[in-house]
Amino acid sequence: MRHKPIVGITADRTLLGAHPSHMVGEKYIAAIVDGSNALAMLLPAFGDRQCVDEVLATVDGLLFTGSYSNVEPQRYGAASSEPGTLHDAARDATTLPLIRAATTAGVPVLAICRGLQEMNVAFGGTLHQSVHAVCGLNDHRENKADSLDAQYAASHSIALARGGMLQRLARGAREARVNSLHGQGIARLGTGLTIEATATDGLIEAISVKDAPAFALGVQWHPEWKYTDDPLSTAIFRAFGDACRQRMTTRSNADAVATLHA
Repeated sequence: MRHKPIVGITADRTLLGAHPSHMVGEKYIAAIVDGSNALAMLLPAFGDRQCVDEVLATVDGLLFTGSYSNVEPQRYGAASSEPGTLHDAARDATTLPLIRAATTAGVPVLAICRGLQEMNVAFGGTLHQSVHAVCGLNDHRENKADSLDAQYAASHSIALARGGMLQRLARGAREARVNSLHGQGIARLGTGLTIEATATDGLIEAISVKDAPAFALGVQWHPEWKYTDDPLSTAIFRAFGDACRQRMTTRSNADAVATLHA
């Protein structure tokens, strides 16, 4: 009998030299292994080559990671991206069906940065392709010339929705300070999603799935970066891990009952 839940972590499809490869940043893996006390499993961007139902039957939770690539705009009915924009069609084909099916099936979901954008698109929402170009919105991109510590340092405040999941994780706080490393963001909120936090300019910074049977949270910032230094980040990964353990236990008990009556 396993003592730790299995969390599938979505991978990017990219070239490693001349070879197509599937990659996940170590910071995400470490946050799951240590912060959620779970077993990490890389989930390749193979689209329908791996059956969604079989994936969901294998894992106890799913982490949808950030990425340098953006969701292809045709996925949410928008005009083509600016030339040079990085996309990952294989990842889109994997994550968009999976994130909707997972939340419906009660598989715990944590979505970060691109993952939040995928969650919004999967539920019929749209994205700003260039947040900094939208009148009234701030520039949420990092300065790539800075050190990683500077890029991932808290850069702005967010207001937490009263009574929401995120506010409960923040022990009732009304605000939090977060980092900001994204060029895209939510434009129209997807159907069935709830706003959990907004930035000072009004941009949506966190969402949850309304009436989801299990943990289903998306955040625009990067809580995985040195998560132990920030109480809210620590709480997010701990709560996600607890939800994954609950699913593992429930499934194990159901299997035991089925075996007894077989």
